[in-house]
Amino acid sequence: MSLPALFLHSLQDASKAFNQSSFDKSTQDLIRSSLADLKSLSSRIVGLSLFSPNETLEDISTRDLIYLLVPYALAEVQGRLRTEGNDERIGCLKQSRAYILTFLSNLENYETVPDSERMLHAQDVTTIKDPASRRELKIKQYQREKDLRSRIEAIRKRRGQLPTQVEIESDFELIASLLPKNDEEDTESESEDILRETTLLLLRLCYAQAQSQLVSLGQELDLLQSAPSFPPTPRPPPEDGRRSKERVAENDMWKLDAPGGTDGKGPLLDPQGKPLRPFTILPAGSSDRTRLAAQVFGPGHRLPTMTIDEYLQTEQDRGNILTGGGPASETALTSSEQLDLDSQMDGTSGGAEKEEIKRLKDEKWAQFTDENPRGAGNTMNRG
Repeated sequence: MSLPALFLHSLQDASKAFNQSSFDKSTQDLIRSSLADLKSLSSRIVGLSLFSPNETLEDISTRDLIYLLVPYALAEVQGRLRTEGNDERIGCLKQSRAYILTFLSNLENYETVPDSERMLHAQDVTTIKDPASRRELKIKQYQREKDLRSRIEAIRKRRGQLPTQVEIESDFELIASLLPKNDEEDTESESEDILRETTLLLLRLCYAQAQSQLVSLGQELDLLQSAPSFPPTPRPPPEDGRRSKERVAENDMWKLDAPGGTDGKGPLLDPQGKPLRPFTILPAGSSDRTRLAAQVFGPGHRLPTMTIDEYLQTEQDRGNILTGGGPASETALTSSEQLDLDSQMDGTSGGAEKEEIKRLKDEKWAQFTDENPRGAGNTMNRG
């Protein structure tokens, strides 16, 4: 089988598998078949020396350019392989990561991706703490991928590879559409330039997706490697006949009722453990049973323990109720007004005492106003 035919066959199997449930046996058969073809294709590419580190991107022919996507396809198919246990899954993820790193390294060595795109997609979104910056980076990466996909679809429409109503295709179908139909096909220079442009755009698109996939693989690997490993539960040793009878008797003791009860009302359970009649589980103590029976016809809510007057008196004794105020307090004299009125009662002992108190109060106020002139404390709004 030729290289294009082998690559096409593996991509078709992978595309069918990705449209089905990964738990089906037929899906896993398709994934294993695609994985085997891709590994064989990768070995043949290495054997033929299609790519050399001494070459530049211009030295690679348009027909061979599409095979730079083989490691990317290997990583995608490897990730869908069903595994059992953490260790097997970790090994599968590490293999996928190795394929992705190989793909990214090849594109960077050939300078396939512009520096602006490489710097944009190389940033790890999970390491950015600022939510606004993280959201802005995600939007820029999504817009770049959308722009590349739109340019690829526009070129394919121009080549007549897409119908008027463009359906959503997988990346495997997109790669397969750029493969040559046969080995003897000779393309014109104009068609070859369009094919090369489309392939380069597809490589840039897969580069962006591979960077995102690399972050997801790293997170899953960290999660699996930090998960605790539990040893398998040992099976109990086989029991002899006497030990088995003792265990059966112990289990019967903890049942609600043994089959064939002698209470005159028949057993609660049949030999299979199925209830034969309704029953109620109550506490063993007689006092608890009496208390529960008394609550059957009681209210479903807690009743009050004191009247409203008793509650208000208790709150007043605690000092939680304020007294005074209202219209009576509006017409009542203040303490200063009452002191001034009492000091005017001349000829009485009480008036003389109140007058002395008023004099001391006025003297203290005069001393305070002398030490604190008007506006001395206003330090914020000085003109």
